Amino acid sequence: QVQENIERFFTRFVEEGKATVRLREPAVDVCLSKANASNLKNFLSAVRLAHQGTDIGALPLSALVPAKTSEVEKPKTKMIITSRRDYPLTKNFPYSLEHLQASYCKLARIDTRVLCLKKLRKLDLSHNHIKQLPATIGDLTCLQELNLHDNHLESFSGALCNSTLQKSLQFLDLSQNKIKALPIQFCQLRELVNLKLDDNELIRLPFKVGQLHHLRFLSAARNKLPFLPSDFRKLRLENLDLFGNPFEQPNPLVPNIQLKIPLTLLECAARATVNYRIPYGCHLLPSHLCEDLEVAKTCQCGSACLSSFIQITVTMNLHHVAHTVVLVDNMGGTEAPVICYFCSLDCYSQFLDRSLQSKSSA
Repeated sequence: QVQENIERFFTRFVEEGKATVRLREPAVDVCLSKANASNLKNFLSAVRLAHQGTDIGALPLSALVPAKTSEVEKPKTKMIITSRRDYPLTKNFPYSLEHLQASYCKLARIDTRVLCLKKLRKLDLSHNHIKQLPATIGDLTCLQELNLHDNHLESFSGALCNSTLQKSLQFLDLSQNKIKALPIQFCQLRELVNLKLDDNELIRLPFKVGQLHHLRFLSAARNKLPFLPSDFRKLRLENLDLFGNPFEQPNPLVPNIQLKIPLTLLECAARATVNYRIPYGCHLLPSHLCEDLEVAKTCQCGSACLSSFIQITVTMNLHHVAHTVVLVDNMGGTEAPVICYFCSLDCYSQFLDRSLQSKSSA
């Protein structure tokens, strides 16, 4: 429907074969480009007359000739840029892009034009100089793969972990950066299948890493990990690479005792909240207490403990969590230290008794 339905014509670039017709209902812009300037002017003239109610027979319309397949430009879905000189500085990226690679472009930050590409499924910004990630990456609702290998990142923000990436992101490469730790919220990215953290400065893995139930490929080689979190035992991986980390020698007989006896009222209440699965939230409790409850530790007996506990490291064969394990060291080892927590002296004593009995029977 054209009659009395044109809001406005934009014809500033008509000589370049470009024009826009804004409709009232539906409220959309019809954009025309790469047209013959003369034909475009005739078309716009006909649309104006139709808008004014001119009879169809009187309109200056030529016979329609179907366009050839070779003349129809398909939406561009993939763009690969591998040098600074090829990076578009004045021209926008096609909004239809689903795969964008911009490597070796010396980018210091992520281009805001990239963040407007709502159809992106794969974004590769490897081999650049990016120091910080904008929270608006989380607005890329279709993003499944994000490659940030070989940049200057020092952190990965919690805001990104709480974004729509929770539902879409499956592949994340943060290798060869300067990241020392990942936020607590990182394990909200529960659709992750492949995670690469090699060649960073990580001193620990995420506390709740076991929540990444879909994770199948994990590499965190050549970091500064002294041990693995207790939750690491819950992973079910196909491939695991932890080579080149300075893992400490486990010693269950030298515990880190943070146990306070008698337990504080706060500790008792917190343990009960977790053990009995009592609902809580920031509308009921101060935010810092909610954060403490989110990182509650689990004793070997299954009970929770927060700030009062006994901590040790024990040896775990990594084949318990992964089908294929890259050797941890040059000696052929596939074992690494993992943290264990105990909520009481009784639980710790029972663990020691079992350990001594197993050693004596062996």
